[in-house]
Amino acid sequence: MSPMRAHALRSITTTKAALDQEAEGSVEPLASTVTQVHIHRDAAEVKSRRKSKGSATAARKVKVEEQTVVHSEATVKTKGRQKSKKTLAPDSKVLPAEADGASRPLGQKRKRKDAASDTEFAPSSASAEAGGTNDGETVKEKKKRKVKVREEPVYIIPDVEKKQTTFKGRLGYACLNTVLRNKKPATDSIFCSRTCRIDSIKKNGMDWVKTLGRRNVEDLLHMIQWNEDNNIKFMRLSSEMFPFASHSKYGYSLEYCSEILAKAGALANKYGHRLTVHPGQYTQLGSNKPAVIDSAIRELDYHCQMLDLMGIGPDGVMVVHGGGVYEDKSAALARIKHTVSQRLAPNVRARLVLENDEMCYNAEDLLPLCEELEIPLVFDYHHDQIYPSSIPPSEIIARANAIFAKRGIKPKQHLSEPRPGAVTVMERRAHADRCENLPPDLPDDMGGLFTETRLAVI
Repeated sequence: MSPMRAHALRSITTTKAALDQEAEGSVEPLASTVTQVHIHRDAAEVKSRRKSKGSATAARKVKVEEQTVVHSEATVKTKGRQKSKKTLAPDSKVLPAEADGASRPLGQKRKRKDAASDTEFAPSSASAEAGGTNDGETVKEKKKRKVKVREEPVYIIPDVEKKQTTFKGRLGYACLNTVLRNKKPATDSIFCSRTCRIDSIKKNGMDWVKTLGRRNVEDLLHMIQWNEDNNIKFMRLSSEMFPFASHSKYGYSLEYCSEILAKAGALANKYGHRLTVHPGQYTQLGSNKPAVIDSAIRELDYHCQMLDLMGIGPDGVMVVHGGGVYEDKSAALARIKHTVSQRLAPNVRARLVLENDEMCYNAEDLLPLCEELEIPLVFDYHHDQIYPSSIPPSEIIARANAIFAKRGIKPKQHLSEPRPGAVTVMERRAHADRCENLPPDLPDDMGGLFTETRLAVI
């Protein structure tokens, strides 16, 4: 037997004995004796018993309220109404009753008393809508987040020392026109390097990625016109014009975009602009892995097709580095020679030029191969400073320009400078935003000087 039930029975027995004594006249009569026991087993008590005793019987939830009432009631008439006076036994346990003395059924919510008016407990409409006061308290309005309006950047060329030069060639820039790229809002931004991931191609399909290529060519038209308006007639096209066009599985022909490519090329030819390309560093013509060489050839084929569809002449060259040495530079150079002479299509080979780099192949390493295969050499001043040759730049440039002349192609060189404060080789490899000086070995009649900087002008 539970403690609460035993407690209730003891209370009932005590009260019954008192009533019997009253009936016999041994004690003074009780005006009213009421014993009311509520055994209310709610979920919290059941949970407590389950934890303490682990009893299966106590685990059952009891939703019935047991009530034992033994009472003697004396009725008194007051002003036409009946009132009950209730006296509880000293050891009786009683739960709080309703205000009118009536017990409330289990599970039924207490009803709120009617207010003086329907709006007594509700905020006024004025304060609710306008964030006013309620019972003297101020309701703060939630501040809206301010949208920052970014003004379109204004590119002001800083004052620099004016220097005299006899250079008569062209100056150009690489791929990204920061003035057009940073236009606001972003929907007005103009650039030709929209790209994606292969997962996006799998999700959206080939037509979607081809649309990116078309949009890049459309923006190229604006960039060519901007160059003409700003007297810039030399530009490198982005290798990401057509994302994954050379991929072994997701590659595609550029014929679908031939019409607009021809339009862009015609505009460049109309203004006399020179357009070139620079396939990425993964274009390894001397790799020791055949699959890598196959991928490099596909990359060159893609760039060549783009230039051909644009109607660009022989001055539209494709610049690549020597690549890795694979622990044997002589063997790697031999593989480059074999790939160029034996595996490249004639139209691809006709546009190919090599460039010295700052880590693996300096100009002195590549020049003999270029002279043997009649592949022009693009001399990079910045790379030569980091990984110099034993031959002076003036001699290298003269020998390289001789190859250009034999092929009937305008010479091309790359100019850039390390970032200010650069000390280590890795720091010096990064390009500065601007070039402050023209190299002293630069010939006056150099056909084109290509600046690898972030901004369009120097």
